[in-house]
Amino acid sequence: MRVIAGAHGGRILAAPRGRATRPTSDRVREAVFSILGDVSGAEVLDLYAGSGALAIEALSRGAASATLVDSAPAAIAAIRGNLAALGVPARVQRVDARAFLRQASRGAPQYDLVFLDPPYRHPSELAVQLSAGLPPVLAPGARVVAESDRRSPLRLELPLLDERRYGDTLILIHGPR
Repeated sequence: MRVIAGAHGGRILAAPRGRATRPTSDRVREAVFSILGDVSGAEVLDLYAGSGALAIEALSRGAASATLVDSAPAAIAAIRGNLAALGVPARVQRVDARAFLRQASRGAPQYDLVFLDPPYRHPSELAVQLSAGLPPVLAPGARVVAESDRRSPLRLELPLLDERRYGDTLILIHGPR
């Protein structure tokens, strides 16, 4: 796995060991950023960050800042290692994404770009919880990029802007309410 483009293009990223994390493939990340276009100056939130590849890609392409959230110790270690190896500053929080959103709704910064790549189990239940928790942290004009299995989509209750399939991976891009 590598950073696709930008200031850190070509640099290798480490993924957490084990099968608990499914890093977004280089091909899918490249396609997502092609769809998103310019992310310069964006405030980024990466929930279920895993290796941090999506937020790191955004930072490499000029995003202003990133907050990476994951509850797994192995993921947090991989994220911190990747950020340190690249010399990229970012906020890293070890907490469940839904708990982060509950806390963040109380006066936290708003984000221009949010990445969601949660575990593929129970997507409908998770979609309801995330749909309720996301609006307070979304800046005007924000985009939410949700990755899921095409057979079990994570359909948020937010306006759908774009939908793409890459093999078994489904990418849904939503806007704010």
